[in-house]
Amino acid sequence: MGLTTYLEQAKQGVWDVRAAFLPQQYFDAVTASGGIAVLLPPQPASSDAASAVLDGLDGLILTGGLDVQPELYGAPRHPLTDPARPDRDAWELALFRGAEERRMPVLAICRGLQLVNVARGGTLHQHLPEVLGTERYRVGGGVFAENTVAVQPGTSLSAMLGDGDFGVHSYHHQGVDQLGDGLVATARTDDGLVQAFESTGDGYVVGVQWHPEENSADRRLFAGLVAEASIYAGERSGVNA
Repeated sequence: MGLTTYLEQAKQGVWDVRAAFLPQQYFDAVTASGGIAVLLPPQPASSDAASAVLDGLDGLILTGGLDVQPELYGAPRHPLTDPARPDRDAWELALFRGAEERRMPVLAICRGLQLVNVARGGTLHQHLPEVLGTERYRVGGGVFAENTVAVQPGTSLSAMLGDGDFGVHSYHHQGVDQLGDGLVATARTDDGLVQAFESTGDGYVVGVQWHPEENSADRRLFAGLVAEASIYAGERSGVNA
């Protein structure tokens, strides 16, 4: 299972360098669900490089992090939008597009959901407090906000989590504005904000605006991805999973 990573300035011992890292909660969630975690740091993006990486994977997780560049969806930059991370955006877009072509299962988390929406031609609200009049999704200080989403019945998400209200951990100030092509909302909050979506096409693409890795008592989203990855691996090798 491939997981994208951050590339930021980091301190460790006497070292203060740019480094790739990912909070342990992500790969703990994968391994606790029966998967094997492979970290994918930002690097020069090309379809060939992404293809070579995807050859060794059965599933892809697009993780959280700083904001997607608004230039990618044709919007002027908001003063509170994070500094651009063009290396990460380009690499993850190449990975996602390669995974789509292969119909490889994808789970997109927070920033990952926003990246998938942009890749499919959608747009984002760059600062939700100005749109919704609330800071309910990012209280700051490294503390995850608690919110309740309503899961739509008859969706891939409801098959994993059940229908109706579901408590989540939030840490974001941007969100979906216009949904991208071939995406359907599968959960919303009571203010109407899209909190999850899935693809209407053949491949398994599930995106959630919250951080499921923060709930160690509930690994269902990761278990669902691992199960789909097992099916994908079996189909790829010509063996029934």
